[in-house]
Formats: sequence, C-alpha cells, structure tokens
Amino acid sequence: MESSRVALGFDMETDIGSWTPFYEGLRPGAAAILDTLAKNNVTATFFFTGDAAKEAPEVVQAVKEAGHEVAAHTLFHETIGEPLWPIPGAFPILPEEVPNRLRKCTELIESIAGERPVSFRCPRLFGSTIVTNALEELGYVADATLPMFHFRDRLEPYHPSEKDWTIPGSMRLLQIPNFADLGRPHKDPFGRDLDQWPLFRTESAEALLKHIDSFTAFAIEQGVSVPVLCFYMHPWEFHPMPEGAIHYGEGAVTPDPFIVKNCGDYATEQLDILIKKLLSQGAQFYQTRQLAELY
Repeated sequence: MESSRVALGFDMETDIGSWTPFYEGLRPGAAAILDTLAKNNVTATFFFTGDAAKEAPEVVQAVKEAGHEVAAHTLFHETIGEPLWPIPGAFPILPEEVPNRLRKCTELIESIAGERPVSFRCPRLFGSTIVTNALEELGYVADATLPMFHFRDRLEPYHPSEKDWTIPGSMRLLQIPNFADLGRPHKDPFGRDLDQWPLFRTESAEALLKHIDSFTAFAIEQGVSVPVLCFYMHPWEFHPMPEGAIHYGEGAVTPDPFIVKNCGDYATEQLDILIKKLLSQGAQFYQTRQLAELY
C-alpha cells in the first residue's frame, strides 16, 4: 500500500530564482538531478520556462529521453498570477495578457520538446483563477502551483472552480498543492515558515523528513487517505552558486544567504537521501500528468 504519492518537480529557470539572467546551473544541475533520479529509478516533472528550453534544448531532450515529463513554467519566469507578497521589480503581467503569454510559452516548449506540455507551475507559486482558466483552455491537465503554506485548507489535489482557483469545482484541470508542514505553528503572515523549500538543502533531508512526517500525520487526521507530497526544486540548487553581491548590467543583486546555502554536491547528496528514505517508507513517485490520471 502507498504511504504517500510523491511528485518531484524541478523548475528549470535562470540561476537563483531568476534574480540573475545567468544559466550557469541549468546544465550541470539538470545532469545531477537526472543521475540521482536514474540511480533510484524514480520519475519526475521538469517545469521549463520557454527561455530555458530555448537556451538548452539538449536538456529538454535529455529529460524526455530519460522518461520524465517536460512541463511549462511561463516564458521568462515572470509573475503570471496574483502576487502573495510584493517583490521589487517583479510586476505581474496584466490579466488580459495571461492567455496569450501561456499560449506562447506552450507553443515554444512544444516546438523544442516535440510534444505539447500538459503540466504547469507558476513562478514563485503565484497563481490565479485567470491562469487556471487559461490552462484549461489550452488543454493542460495539471497545475502544480498552489502553495499549501498560504492556502491551508487545500490538503490534497482537487479540480478547481472556474470562479476561484483555490476552491474545488468542476474544471478538468487538476490543482496539485505543494505540501507544507501544517502540523506546527507559524509566525509568518503568509505562512512561509511552514514551507518545505529549501530545507533539504539549507538543513538536510533528515530535517525535511521530520516535516514530511508531521504533514502526513496531520493530513491523515484530517481524513486524507493517501497524502500527496508535491515538491519544488531548481537545477541551480545542484550547482555551486555565488555568495554575496552578484554584479551584472547596471547594478547588483545580493540574495539572502539561505537562498544559495549548500548549493552543489551537498544538495545532490540530500536529494538522494530524501528519495531513498521516501521509497523505504513505501512512497510511490508520479509525474504530475500521472497524478491527473489518478484524480
């Protein structure tokens, strides 16, 4: 019997969550991820921005040839949904631009992958009803966007309402919440201190597993028969990232230390430990499009 259903998702984008325009981590990070998945014989979903797919079409093909899912993550990691908190300089695109933006992203990835993506994730987990309706129109079957740390009533995948993406309805599209440890108290007004990311790297796989166990127990208490653990990670986390100020163009960006902590070999080692531990507990691994078939 399945102890949990695991959806590993890797958001294929520029380094450090698009706080840089660089792709130093894309190729080596993807290689490390693919090797770790192959070693453990598990499957995953890779959410490519259109620009990342264009930058590294060979990575798209490597993902596809390894039997994983090629999915979409907007054109340039732009804020396509409704922000949960303000980010300087990262203004959301206008609502009327969303359908065409998603269509362009879909068509670009399809032209590179040779197949149309059917799974999606919004950058920074900033989704919206306009986004889900546009995805439905484009034929997507899964959207792995909703952050459980903020929308704490959604404990398992559901088909959203066309009027409100955060509540169940009758859409064909499956919304897959990204799990958070709801079994403990929090202080952050947005719930970010409940989130899973990036504990596997900033602390350890063992530390993250404690939060997984806490969420699993909480979900079962709430009547969830088989908890779904949807993860989000990034290729740049599996390649050393610069610390301190990053200079380019007309200025510089200084990420908070935790953003780049332990990127590289340590992250790869911890991903391997995490997968092995979940397998030993009876977890089954799914691509997001496969979860859409189950629900």
